[in-house]
Amino acid sequence: MTTTELRAGPRQWLGLAVLALPTLLLALDITVLHLAVPHLSADLRPSGSQLLWIVDIYGFMIAGFLVTMGTLGDRVGRRRLLLIGAAAFGVASVLAAYATSPELLIAARTALGVAGATLMPSTLALISNMFRDPGQRGVAIGIWATMFSVGVAIGPIVGGALLAAFWWGSVFLLGVPIMLLLLVAGPVLLPEFRDRAAGRPDLASVALSLAAMLPITFGIKELADPVVAVPAIVVGLVMGALFVRRQRRLADPLLDLGLFGARAVRAALVILLVATATISGAYLFITQYLQLVVGLSPLMAGLWLLPAATVLVMASMAAPLLARRFGAGRVVAVALVVSSAGFVVLTAADGLTTVVVGFVVAYSGIGPVFALGTDLVVGSADPAKAGAASALSETSTELGVSIGIATLGSIGTAVYRAGSGGSDTLAEAVAAAEALPAAEGDALLRMAGEAFTAGLVTIAWVSAALLAAVAAVALVALRDRVG
Repeated sequence: MTTTELRAGPRQWLGLAVLALPTLLLALDITVLHLAVPHLSADLRPSGSQLLWIVDIYGFMIAGFLVTMGTLGDRVGRRRLLLIGAAAFGVASVLAAYATSPELLIAARTALGVAGATLMPSTLALISNMFRDPGQRGVAIGIWATMFSVGVAIGPIVGGALLAAFWWGSVFLLGVPIMLLLLVAGPVLLPEFRDRAAGRPDLASVALSLAAMLPITFGIKELADPVVAVPAIVVGLVMGALFVRRQRRLADPLLDLGLFGARAVRAALVILLVATATISGAYLFITQYLQLVVGLSPLMAGLWLLPAATVLVMASMAAPLLARRFGAGRVVAVALVVSSAGFVVLTAADGLTTVVVGFVVAYSGIGPVFALGTDLVVGSADPAKAGAASALSETSTELGVSIGIATLGSIGTAVYRAGSGGSDTLAEAVAAAEALPAAEGDALLRMAGEAFTAGLVTIAWVSAALLAAVAAVALVALRDRVG
């Protein structure tokens, strides 16, 4: 096939615009939820553990189901699975919006996670199939990553405006019109792709995949309680070993382990996981810091997050071009160092300006990591296995979200509780202060704010160290990647 025959035409680029919709939605879903945390906390009164579940269960379920959904799309059709997932996501969004208890909201977020697991690998796999030219594919994935960044950018603004005018559940209804548009435009603009040589999914492999990913993710989330966490992780690792053993014996495995053969792919997966974990853990604390410590409204908090998100968009767009000139490995390594420096700035958090500046610098390095890291993984696979490769990339990032919120969130929460005088969450302390006389309420708020800031600073130090470490990994393992 010639270079001209490989190059995508107008139909493929229009299809890319359609594929950007679920990407935009998933980014919106993450950012608006963080802004809504104080409001749903005041309304539903979740415990500290329930609040972490509300935030974390979405990524938890996605991480568990991505491998299954990615390979299922290879077999039944990537467009078909994308549209099924879009319909399910819309229904689950409505259920989340009208949840009347923490338990119901957790259940709805669980359904959103399962539906979301069909969306991301399907979009990336379709991009890999539609854009066969490596240069065009890199640009297309860069645009895909940029749309995620756009969602991050507008999420705080849209979410803040909705929270200023409506109840917290309104932020979930954003998914309904976006999914309806995808359901209308998808069949018209998106081609169908499937691996016709693949057999039926091996149900035992599906069960082992879930039995590995779900306990591991759950164990990571419960690290604060070793009695629960250690057995869960051990069970997950044992199931994972059995999963790998079965894949090696199958003629048509659920997951092609050969995808892990390239050093650059392994390094990219680790880098994506760490980068996502650090930024997710920090974002959870920063959104609450701006509202509950600085005292901003949801809309104003969203506006102050806009500079960081704008830089993220610009860096994502520039990443493919920079990689062509300097090499993907060097660009990723430098981006990680820049992001680490931003977290160092956050360790000096003492008010609005320091937090915003630190987050801007940290975010500026994350964009290139997502864009180039994803292309390194997806571009390494045979087009017939694009769904599986996409699932690996997304599993790494979604597992990173869960790890970041669970591990860094637990670290920050532990530091907060140690210095807050006994309150479980910052929102709880704010609510308690409102019921006290002015002098006592101010003293409680001051103590809780200082404790929460100490938790944010601790998270920032840990994140800076982790990003510096994977920057070294990128420099060594990706040094041969020139674009």
